[in-house]
Amino acid sequence: MIHVASPTFGTAEQEAVQAILESGMVADGPEVRDFESEFAAYCGSDHAVATANGTAALVAALEGLGIGDGDRVVTTPFSFVASSNAIRLVGADPVFADIDPETYNLDPEKTREIVREVDADAILAVHLYGLPAAMAELAEIADEEDVALVEDAAQAHGAMYQGDYVGTFGDAAAFSFYPTKNMTTGEGGMVLTDEEAVADRAASYINHGRASEDAPYAHERVGHNLRMTSMAAAIGRVQLERLPDWIAARRDNASTLTAALEEVPGVTPPAEPSGARHAYHQYTVRCSDRERVREQLEAADIGTAIYYPTPIPDLEPYAAYDPDIPVAERAAEEVLSVPVHPDLSAADVEHISDAVRNAALQVQ
Repeated sequence: MIHVASPTFGTAEQEAVQAILESGMVADGPEVRDFESEFAAYCGSDHAVATANGTAALVAALEGLGIGDGDRVVTTPFSFVASSNAIRLVGADPVFADIDPETYNLDPEKTREIVREVDADAILAVHLYGLPAAMAELAEIADEEDVALVEDAAQAHGAMYQGDYVGTFGDAAAFSFYPTKNMTTGEGGMVLTDEEAVADRAASYINHGRASEDAPYAHERVGHNLRMTSMAAAIGRVQLERLPDWIAARRDNASTLTAALEEVPGVTPPAEPSGARHAYHQYTVRCSDRERVREQLEAADIGTAIYYPTPIPDLEPYAAYDPDIPVAERAAEEVLSVPVHPDLSAADVEHISDAVRNAALQVQ
């Protein structure tokens, strides 16, 4: 079976963890600070705050920006539920704008309409599947309407927009290092921001609301224990060094898949708009008959996944929401992700291409 995701660990990760175990400093410490500095430098951001997971990073980013009770945050209905949960967890209210049918990211014009309609306090944009959202347009809206702009870059390590890495366009950004992501720490997350005050508040929030490391029993706000461990950071530092090669491999695999599928009826390959560099966390096609295509791929020993079968407003915790999101509703019925990860061989990619093409042709 060719799996849709394949976390990669090698000797370097094992040695890095072993060194931490031998040091005895396994909790938050110097290794985490080094990882923060290296990840911020890689992305081109001034500050980074490592967290226990990606959801913690989203919540800490919102807390760092002062988003809270009664605030309204315009976001996408087509994402993993964590993007909306984070908004709810800080006491704010998500307001859903529909998505662009080609990119699956927030539609800027729909976003503008909703921001004005609800007098929003922030926009939370998701770089879904590793494709950057339309950050120029969204940043323009945020500036014109005087609202905060947050990037959910959980799936977008190594993605670029107009020559810069994602995570550097908004007031704050959040990354995830879950095992299926483009790089992993096992579990983990990172907040990026150019604003020192935002970074300080986020760092305090994930560390019991402490005022500073120099005053461990001075707490200036209610916070959580959402720190990253030194072992996770050690893995992350190794993985970060390998990330450029992994992104290149993902893009090569995606290019081969797209070339094979561009003219196949019933299957639409992922888009890569001008100015955007897709990181291909997922290679997601749109299928006119998804279930039959999926069945045939699995019969060919090719793993698939549906990200996401249900728009967030249709989930039980969001039952009170009733947004107008026809594009997201249709995408949820048609998207299908196939393997694109760096561990694929050339033969694997060819097999996946042939299987998707043949499956699509058979369902016509």
